[in-house]
Order: sequence, then structure tokens, then C-alpha cells
Amino acid sequence: MQAQEIKDKLNSLISAADPIDPSLARRLDEINRWVKDVKPGSLTAKKFVMAFLLQLIRDSQVWLAVQSLPSEIEKKAAFELMTPGERYWYSYLFPKWLSENDRKFYIWKQKLKAGKFDPGDDLVIRAIAARIVDRQGTVLYRYVADLSMATDSIVSSRQQQPLCIQVTTLSDEFSEQKYHNWQQTLQDWGIDRGLFLSYDKNDANFLNQLVNIALYNSDNLPAGRYLKFP
Repeated sequence: MQAQEIKDKLNSLISAADPIDPSLARRLDEINRWVKDVKPGSLTAKKFVMAFLLQLIRDSQVWLAVQSLPSEIEKKAAFELMTPGERYWYSYLFPKWLSENDRKFYIWKQKLKAGKFDPGDDLVIRAIAARIVDRQGTVLYRYVADLSMATDSIVSSRQQQPLCIQVTTLSDEFSEQKYHNWQQTLQDWGIDRGLFLSYDKNDANFLNQLVNIALYNSDNLPAGRYLKFP
């Protein structure tokens, strides 16, 4: 989808959302005002802004499609067709983000637009995800979850219980404070369990360790627990 198509799609989604979910319409209008003065060529050059907008458009389309179903039974059936991470995202976190105040939103919008967003652990997160999928688990990424909810990915294993995960390096001198901020952020968003994973990139087996810990805790970490490893 090209930049001008994205702008046009945002406008059409605002109109479609208004009678179905005003909170979605308000959020989309906020995003629309954020990018409306950016010329299409400049917007295309901002790859993370484009990726976020495309993700938001897809999420909005799915959310509206589910909300437009005529009965709660049909809505529930639609959620049941999703992966555990998708179900958690669309039935809980995404509508929560739409309806509640996001204190980090203004800050990360400006970082995205200025090109200051640096997903430093992205390659590790993608490698973890690939191995989780190889082991029949599921993984979901969202920019909103990452930037507002301190969640790099939402994973699930055999029990299909979604678990929010944050990944950082052991060498991060601020990791202890980052851990406390992470836990507080999850609690603020009503996320009732999470996993904070630090890794040593010099350990040849660190990926397998992280995958094992993620899959095990997806099935077994109790509600109300926010586990830091190591």
C-alpha cells in the first residue's frame, strides 16, 4: 500500500468506525492528524511509520469486522479462530489501547516520525520467534505493544496461554531499572503476567535458553507473576 493509499484508508476507516466504535474513530483521527501534513514521498521514506500505519490499518479492519458481527456468539466464534496471541490482542489489549489514555503515545509517535526508533534487539526477537514457531508455538508482534506496553512479543505454547515478553541484553547497565519500569507498565495495562528476558550474546546457547524459558512459562507462569531471567 502506497503512502497516499494509507492516508485515504485512514479517512475511510474513521468514517466506518464512528458508528461502530467511537474510541477507534478517535484514535484513528489522532493518527490521521499526526501524518496528514507529511507529504507522501516523505511518508514512504519513514519505514517504521509506514509499518506502524499498515499494522494499525490491518488491526482496525479486523476489529471492525468482528465488532460488526450481529451476535456475541458470532464474535466469540471469530475470536476462537485466531491464534492465542491474536485473540489476546484483539479481545483485550487492542480495545484497551483504543479506549484508555496511553501516556507513552506522544513520545514514541515523535520518535517514529523523527526516525529515532531503534529496535536494537529485533534480530534476537525474530530468531526466538522462528524457533518458537518451529516448536509449534505462536508469536505476535505489535508496535503498540512494544512501544506502549513494554512487550516485544506475545508468545504461546501447548496450553495456548498468551505471555507478554520483553527482551534485553545482560550488558544493559539500566536493566534493573528497566525491569521495574517494565513490570509497572504491564500492571498499568492490566497485563497479569509477563517475562523479562536478559541474554548474553556471547553465550552460544542463549537462543535455545530463551525459547525454552518462554515456552515453559507460557504454559506455567501463574497470573500475577512477572518473572525476570536470569
